[in-house]
Amino acid sequence: MYGAVEAGGTKFVCAVGDEKGNITDLIQLKTETPDVTMPAVVDFFRKYDLKAIGVGSFGPVDIDPTSATYGYITATPKTAWKNYPILKTLQDGLRVPVAFDTDVNAAAYGEWKRGAAKGLDGCLYITVGTGIGAGAIVGGRVLQGFSHPEMGHIFVRRHPDDRYEGKCPYHKDCLEGLAAGPALEERWGKKGAELADRPEVWEMEASYLAEALVQYILILTPKKIIMGGGVMKQAQLFPLIRQKVRRLLNGYMPFPYVEDEIDDYIVPPALGDRAGITGALMMAIDRE
Repeated sequence: MYGAVEAGGTKFVCAVGDEKGNITDLIQLKTETPDVTMPAVVDFFRKYDLKAIGVGSFGPVDIDPTSATYGYITATPKTAWKNYPILKTLQDGLRVPVAFDTDVNAAAYGEWKRGAAKGLDGCLYITVGTGIGAGAIVGGRVLQGFSHPEMGHIFVRRHPDDRYEGKCPYHKDCLEGLAAGPALEERWGKKGAELADRPEVWEMEASYLAEALVQYILILTPKKIIMGGGVMKQAQLFPLIRQKVRRLLNGYMPFPYVEDEIDDYIVPPALGDRAGITGALMMAIDRE
């Protein structure tokens, strides 16, 4: 059996599955302080004889194995978790190998192995929710340099009707600061789920997301773009984003992915809300 943890800013999802990736047990825990949440995580897994665990964590996290803080959650706004050694805590508590990465990289891995990008040599996974993050699989490997990419914090051209200053505590009007869930709520005065019948909201949101996707397409040329997270549950966003991506590219990349097949190119996750936990499980299985 193998274990998996999707460590989110709101909740931890913990699962156990077999060598084929089939989940046999799963729980959700509220993300409280580490001294409350982590013992409950360890207790859940102690019931099982595990060969390895995969972890996809909220971040930023240190994923450089040569670093002294490898496996730490680093500069997170969740104060109690800042500089927290989540990897070492699991290793010490369970004494099994642990594969460690970001939550969005885990989701990308899950969709690549078992979801919308299965059979391809890579994909780009983007989550648009409380924050915005993205993970990429390129040539069968998770993309990283000195750290994991922070694609949610790129700068995009402002919508001409937008006077909102931005929500990001670091950059104000980066992509996350303009298009994540908290920015939607602060700009429009209501949560995204309460704005479904306001077309101007989603036209602006789609504009920002399309601006970002075009940059990712031009730089990474992914063979599939998968968009998840709470904001992307507004199904009207997908046709708007696809339309705006094609208009922004303006025929510059005359490939089927972004032309005739764009409806199958920019898609929701095939695994739904289980992309992250499935990816973490596959990370554990593939670690050996």
